Amino acid sequence: MFRTSPAPWTTADIPPQQGRTVIVTGATSGLGLETARALVHAGARVVLAVRNTTRGEEIAAELGGAASVRRLDLADLTSVREFAAGFEGTADVLVNNAGLMAVPFSRTADGFETQLGVNFLGHFALTGLLADRITERVVTLSSLAHRMGRIGVDDLNFERRRYERWTAYGQSKLACLMFAYELEHRFVAAGSRLRSMAAHPGLSSTNLMGRTESFQDAVMSVFTPLVAQPASTGALPTLFASTVPDLPGGAYIGPDGIGEARGNPRPVGSTAASHDRRMQRALWERAEELTRVTYPL
Repeated sequence: MFRTSPAPWTTADIPPQQGRTVIVTGATSGLGLETARALVHAGARVVLAVRNTTRGEEIAAELGGAASVRRLDLADLTSVREFAAGFEGTADVLVNNAGLMAVPFSRTADGFETQLGVNFLGHFALTGLLADRITERVVTLSSLAHRMGRIGVDDLNFERRRYERWTAYGQSKLACLMFAYELEHRFVAAGSRLRSMAAHPGLSSTNLMGRTESFQDAVMSVFTPLVAQPASTGALPTLFASTVPDLPGGAYIGPDGIGEARGNPRPVGSTAASHDRRMQRALWERAEELTRVTYPL
């Protein structure tokens, strides 16, 4: 049975990854880059699923022959489908890492509110389209902001509600966590050997900070360096969720420090709203309608 260790868990504790393939979305910077770098160092073959392939090729050259680049724009379901159709072979792990935070209002190519579209719906579609080629686990990134999230299942895309960037971000990250939990429920019900986990990085310094295009950017530019942990530390919960062999499905991994803002990765709790089974199912059904992706479960 899985047990947490009292000693700090670092990249040195990642089990050998030789022979394993991991897809990491958003791997050109921040948490995704640090996740990819650590996995390659541990011996994995990593597929960098990225929108900016020029930057992706630079990262792949830095990481060596174990890294490859495939274009993926989560704000465009055509790109998501093209990625899935062109992916050959299998992957042991899919890491749904890419995301946006508190950006001004915009819509994706498919008309979704952009934070919901990139953070949740794009990953929902990608996971479903790859589900028959994933052999071990799916890890989906959530956030401390899931705690302020509310799912407007009848107006997910802010077609009637007034848009507020942090409300939209909280909704998208709660949706990611509920997706991870519901996916695990469905794996279990189907008798699948696959597992679904979630992770959050605490408060980490990444390029997500400072993109609000508002006065908040100036505030975060001062606040973040004082309190946030580096991206390499923020990636540890993702790496823990992706590699610890006996970690049970449905686990949610985050830092163990005060308020889960920083610290050593461990299983953490989440809000009652994230465990609402009725809403999990309703959100799943709505995501299927919006993306037109149905899972083979």
